[in-house]
Amino acid sequence: MTTTRVLIADDQVMVRQGFAVLLNAEPGIEVVGQAVDGVDAVARVAELTPDVVLMDIRMPGVGGIEATRRITASPADITTKVLVLTTFDLDEYVYEALRAGASGFLLKDASATELAHAVRVVAAGEALLAPNITKRLIAEFSRMSDVPRGPVKGRSGNLTERETEVLSLIAQGLSNAEIAQRLVVAEQTVKTHVSRILVKLSLRDRTQAAIHAYETGLVRPGGY
Repeated sequence: MTTTRVLIADDQVMVRQGFAVLLNAEPGIEVVGQAVDGVDAVARVAELTPDVVLMDIRMPGVGGIEATRRITASPADITTKVLVLTTFDLDEYVYEALRAGASGFLLKDASATELAHAVRVVAAGEALLAPNITKRLIAEFSRMSDVPRGPVKGRSGNLTERETEVLSLIAQGLSNAEIAQRLVVAEQTVKTHVSRILVKLSLRDRTQAAIHAYETGLVRPGGY
């Protein structure tokens, strides 16, 4: 079994230790380090190269959003995924964290099973956690966002009609299996389309693809 290596970044020691105990008890997951703030998190990622960072959004000094931006912007750390931690699922900072490069988010009151599942999902690249919640969050904050809705370079010119269709369904929160069923194709075919979409648009994962679809106007909040 491949071990998923996790770094926990939170300014509250009890939160860090609690998550560490829960995750270390899970098979195939190892907590390799802890960070007390954003600056420490960036440094620890460079040192330890974990697979996943559990990143608290609100920390003193450099917070989780800026730390996420620095981690995901560094080519050396491109394989590290960031899973942001929040108290409320519609926290205004969550959307900014996703735009900064986070692969998903998790509520701090999640159960041990939900926590372990989230870490495994993010590590595997299936970044849209709890689609019914994540989709609602993305839609809400893209509605409130002032980001321009014009075409993004590479969107219409490089994506095929089928790839554009798959991107739209990703933004609606559908899994590969659900997309395959909707389009009446094999799931492996969908996986190939998703991989090509990410490469063509220079995106890290499905979460970034969903945000891209909303911000370019391919999918409109509240009405797909």
